[in-house]
Amino acid sequence: MYSLIYHKTLSVEKWSTFSKGKQLLMIANELNRAQNCINNHLTQETNLAYERAFKLIALTVEYLKWKGKCKELLRCNEMMGELYISDKKDAHQNQMMMDTLIKLSVESYNLLNQKQHYSLIMLIAANKITFNQ
Repeated sequence: MYSLIYHKTLSVEKWSTFSKGKQLLMIANELNRAQNCINNHLTQETNLAYERAFKLIALTVEYLKWKGKCKELLRCNEMMGELYISDKKDAHQNQMMMDTLIKLSVESYNLLNQKQHYSLIMLIAANKITFNQ
């Protein structure tokens, strides 16, 4: 097992209490952080976000809940490794990887889209989005 630097209180046992969808969203959240860092040209911070995602993927494949889907997660890990060692970070590839991760589980896809739908409703309610007739 990996020794955790960033998620020190997280163990395989604790990680396994989260559903597959929530695990994917937490990994995707690290990729989202990486995306924000890429957009702001913060290479070191981008790599730190990837390191956190590496650790979460390691915890995920260690748990048997993912039996049968490990190949996809390990491929994501490999793609992240390519981005990690690259001097120029690729925002498009990072976004595609994040989108693919989210789509690995119906639950993660629905949870994310439900939150986006709720955010859109809140913006409409606050009159920040208007519809032209």
